[in-house]
Amino acid sequence: MTAPALELRDLRKSFGRTEIIRGCTLEVHPGERVAVIGPNGAGKSTLFNLISGRFAPTAGEVRLHGHRIDGRKPFEINRLGLSRSFQITNIFPKLSVFENLRCGVLWSLGYKYTFFRFLADLDDANERAEELMERIHLHRKRDVLAMNLTYAEQRALEVGITIAGGANVILLDEPTAGMSREETRRFIELIKEVTVGKTLLTVEHDMGVVFGLADKIAVVVYGEIIAYDTPENVRANPRVQEAYLGSVVAAQQAGGH
Repeated sequence: MTAPALELRDLRKSFGRTEIIRGCTLEVHPGERVAVIGPNGAGKSTLFNLISGRFAPTAGEVRLHGHRIDGRKPFEINRLGLSRSFQITNIFPKLSVFENLRCGVLWSLGYKYTFFRFLADLDDANERAEELMERIHLHRKRDVLAMNLTYAEQRALEVGITIAGGANVILLDEPTAGMSREETRRFIELIKEVTVGKTLLTVEHDMGVVFGLADKIAVVVYGEIIAYDTPENVRANPRVQEAYLGSVVAAQQAGGH
């Protein structure tokens, strides 16, 4: 039997006497797209920080393809095949689009600390960066500094960097925040394209994005996962409606959607 791509086992995190994550258990299978939703302060970002190694759990386990990763450093987890983007765009503003992506592929191609080599001579790294530019639709902005891209283009570049290392489990933290409706629509299509065959876990507030992207939804309230199911079942779950969706679902039902 294939192990889950990502698994949380009774995961807990306390800061002093305050328990933020209260026994989260979750299985995400290879190739699934899972959205994590919940009200502000529910613990979604803390959960992502625990999975990606920014925080060590107070108790419980995080497993990547069956192997425990809780307590490991973020760069170690990344090298094991999990990559993460952040709420705030995290790119190299004074490097070009191409240079940003090339930085992202170097370690995965085995170059590690290549202080003595000219980057222009690394044909495989350059080819991989060119390929990524095509996939994220920024090939026409190849030599533009990242700081001069539009906000949506910067987010697309960050997604490119996130997948550049070849990770098969991708965490995206509020990827469409701050985008217009049209930018969001295009960006969701981009996410679908670049995560084909990969496992995706995303925190998202836009319910249109959630229901359009996710195979399953995990609802986090006060540090607990109160529901984990298909979008249709989560939408119909009375406990979820009461705790989070509330008037949003009621309005959709009243409108016949």
